[in-house]
Amino acid sequence: MARRGLTHLDSHQQPAMVDVGAKEVTRRVAVAEARVRLPPGVARALRAAGHRTRKGPVFDTAIVAGVQAAKRTHELIPFCHPLGIENCQLHIEHRSREIVVRCEVSVHHRTGVEMEALTGAAVAALTIYDMCKAADKRMVIHDITLEHKSKSDPPAVG
Repeated sequence: MARRGLTHLDSHQQPAMVDVGAKEVTRRVAVAEARVRLPPGVARALRAAGHRTRKGPVFDTAIVAGVQAAKRTHELIPFCHPLGIENCQLHIEHRSREIVVRCEVSVHHRTGVEMEALTGAAVAALTIYDMCKAADKRMVIHDITLEHKSKSDPPAVG
């Protein structure tokens, strides 16, 4: 991927939202991941309890939180455009001592949904931490990464 300059600065080097008004509307997709490393005791207890704590179903709650966060990203990140997200899917997998959260977001718009996918994955991971912290606060949220982004060409006219 070619490196470009910082996009959220205007001609006077002041912070500014990017003007996307002249861009074509295309289908945009982004996938992000976040990982939660668990101490051995928490990993065993969580699996043994069917991924539930006294606060409720951990993964189900994290999925709802992640979707809510993705839809509200523009309220959290100052220069993100408000988007009518068309789809947001979170998948959570418990792998030994690690939980992997994957968030996929899509929209037809003039701007991408990378920040929405990253925010969804991060907030889902934070929710898992919150729901398990009574057992052990030594969990580590790490590797919040953008795994994929794409845009398709606009539909042909005529």
